Amino acid sequence: MSTPGTRIGVAWAPGRVNLIGEHTDYSGGLVLPVAIQFGIRLDIASVGGEVSLVSERFGAAEPFSPDGGGSAATGWARYAQAVAYELDALGRPPVGLTGTVSSDLHDGAGLSSSAALEVAVALALCAAADFELEPLALALACQRAELRAVGVPCGILDQAASLLGREGHALFLDCGTLEHRLVPLPAAAALVVVDSGVQHSHETSGYAQRRGELEAGMPSRVRHVRTENQRVRDFAAAFERDDLADAGRLLLESHASLRDDYEVSIPELDQLIELAQEAGAYGARLLGGGFGGSILALTDTGHADALATDVTAAYRERTGRDVASLVAVASAGAKVQR
Repeated sequence: MSTPGTRIGVAWAPGRVNLIGEHTDYSGGLVLPVAIQFGIRLDIASVGGEVSLVSERFGAAEPFSPDGGGSAATGWARYAQAVAYELDALGRPPVGLTGTVSSDLHDGAGLSSSAALEVAVALALCAAADFELEPLALALACQRAELRAVGVPCGILDQAASLLGREGHALFLDCGTLEHRLVPLPAAAALVVVDSGVQHSHETSGYAQRRGELEAGMPSRVRHVRTENQRVRDFAAAFERDDLADAGRLLLESHASLRDDYEVSIPELDQLIELAQEAGAYGARLLGGGFGGSILALTDTGHADALATDVTAAYRERTGRDVASLVAVASAGAKVQR
C-alpha cells in the first residue's frame, strides 16, 4: 500500500462514442462503442486519510471518507463518493487521496463525461490502495456508482467502453453476457461528432421513463431494441468488410428507430442528421441517450473536417446556434500512469 505523502501518478479515463446500439445496454443487448481521445484526468498528489478532490472547472469538493460514507456529497463529487462506496464494498482498503480533476470532454454532449469521471476516480482509488480489479468488475462497480449517485439506471456501455477501448478498434459488447471482442475500424472511416447545443442530463430527461416503458413491454420500445441489436451485428459486419455505405445506411435506420419507436430525439438532432446527409455523410444518428446532446456522422477521413465545418455553418444559419464539433479517434482505454 502506498504511504501517506507519496505521489501516485495520473489516472486517465476516456469518453466514448457509441457507433450503434443505443438504449440496448440496460436490457442486456448489443453495443459497439469506441473510446475516444478526449477524457478526464485525475492527478493524484498524495495519499492520506480522506478523499480530497479539486476540479479545475468546478472547484473543490467537500472531502469525504475513503469508504464513501459520511455526509452525502453534492454536484460532481457525488460520482466520486459513490465510486468509493462501491469499491469499499468490494474490499478496497480505506485509503484516501488528494487530487485534481481536469477534463477536455464537453459535458452534456453525449460523450459520457460522468462515466469517464467514475472510471478515473476508481482507478485512482485502486492505485492509492494497491487494490486491483479486472476491468469488467471495475466497470460494473462504476455502473452501480452512477445509480447510487444520481439514480440513473444506466447500463454497462459507457464504463466498459472507457475501460476496454483499444486504439483503432470498436468494442463489440454483449451487455447480457459481458462477452466482447474488438472490431477494427476501416482505415477510410472518420467519425464526426456535432453538438446540438442542447444539453441533456439522464437525471432530468426521459431516460428512466424509457427504461421503465421497455421493461413494461411497450411494443414500440421493444421493437427498437430488437431491431437495434440486429443493426449492431450488421454494422460490425459492414466495418469488417470496409463497407462504409452500408454502415451509413444502418446509422440512418438507427436514428429513425430512436426518433420514432423510442422517441428520444428532438428537432435539433433531426435537423443535424439532415444537414450531415446534405454535407455528404454516409449516414448519421443521434449519439447517447437523446433528448439533446450530439449526433455522430460517418464519412471518409479526407472529408471529415469539411463535413464538420459545413454542418456547423448550416446549423448556425438555420438556428442561430454556434455549436462545437470534433473528429473522434478510436483510442486506448483508461489507465494509470505512475
